[in-house]
Amino acid sequence: MTSLIILISIICASVGIDQITKAIVTSTMEVGETVPVIKDVFHFTYIRNEGAAFGILSNHRWIFMTLSIVAIIAIGVYLFKFCKESFFTKIGLALIIGGGIGNMIDRIFLKYVVDMIDCRFIDFYIFNFADCCVCVGAGIVVLGFILSMIKEYKEKAIKDGAAGTDDENTGI
Repeated sequence: MTSLIILISIICASVGIDQITKAIVTSTMEVGETVPVIKDVFHFTYIRNEGAAFGILSNHRWIFMTLSIVAIIAIGVYLFKFCKESFFTKIGLALIIGGGIGNMIDRIFLKYVVDMIDCRFIDFYIFNFADCCVCVGAGIVVLGFILSMIKEYKEKAIKDGAAGTDDENTGI
């Protein structure tokens, strides 16, 4: 029960922080305005992204809205009903859900996603907190999967090694 509360809290916090940062940006900045935090390294730049990730498919909003809704529901059902993975992996899934919901709120109510995080030192796209949650969550899920595979491999190696030792001792 405690882990369920933690996962729901992660989802709610992800959505809340995302929506608060977007509200601050939309109420204090004009579209296209940039505020350097560290000049030419890190800026807050307010843009409206009418497409999917990195602005792709900007004229086909219904496609990724449908896919996003299906993905959020599918990941949620998996997380809360079927997931037997580590709690670490569950945290990653919760972050993905929270980020997906944060951007879905924008798409439904604004018809675009508010982006503002502008990392100029790597010449990357402008993104938002929800995008960070999805990316970090996906990284955690992949890392959790890799760690799970390593654990299984080690357990199998130990089991196979013990079985080999028993065979040698029994003369089979």
